[in-house]
Amino acid sequence: MTSIVQGFSKSLAMTVLSEIGDKTFFAAAILAMRHPRKLVLLGCLAALIVMTILSAVVGWAAPNLISRKWTHHITTLLFFGFGLWSLWDAFMENGEAEELAEVEAKLDADWKANPGTFKGGNKADDDSKKERRPFLTQFFSPIFLKAFSITFFGEWGDKSQLATIGLAADENPFGVVLGGILGQAVCTTAAVLGGKSLASQISEKIVALSGGVLFIVFGIQSLLSTES
Repeated sequence: MTSIVQGFSKSLAMTVLSEIGDKTFFAAAILAMRHPRKLVLLGCLAALIVMTILSAVVGWAAPNLISRKWTHHITTLLFFGFGLWSLWDAFMENGEAEELAEVEAKLDADWKANPGTFKGGNKADDDSKKERRPFLTQFFSPIFLKAFSITFFGEWGDKSQLATIGLAADENPFGVVLGGILGQAVCTTAAVLGGKSLASQISEKIVALSGGVLFIVFGIQSLLSTES
């Protein structure tokens, strides 16, 4: 039980500090401004849950392919590496503005390329149409699929995904999955409900600094457990 709680708490803290102000956070906020929030939230959450489970499965399987001693050492190096990476990002100027502008530009390009599918002016009509649809058919809507694909591929190879793999290799994978899913749900819901105004008010520097310190603390804890 203790290992589950430890994996849960580590995963929850790591996910929240990694995802707030991330590209997928901004993407969810911008999508929610132009499309029905329920579909955007469902699409983003579905992608993040699938990614979290896949990452935890890879981390859980790693000690069966490589010795647990080596996976522990690799995880320790990952924690230190991600900590330094986050601290470096924290001192990069205009990181938040550039990331938000990059996401906006990418989504605007997609909307211009598909004006019929992603029209921003009929949100009320979209909401009324979705209410008349059976719940399951909403999973096949273009908006749900768009939110899912943007989030899933945006997270692929991201720092949070690699950290989840490393954490699942070193902690209880069930606790890691629960903590990761809860953290993703909190961040994504905040992005969808708060919209771009909330996203633009978040201090990327403070979040990156906090995440960097947290990763380094995890690395030190992992290093000390190796020596003991």
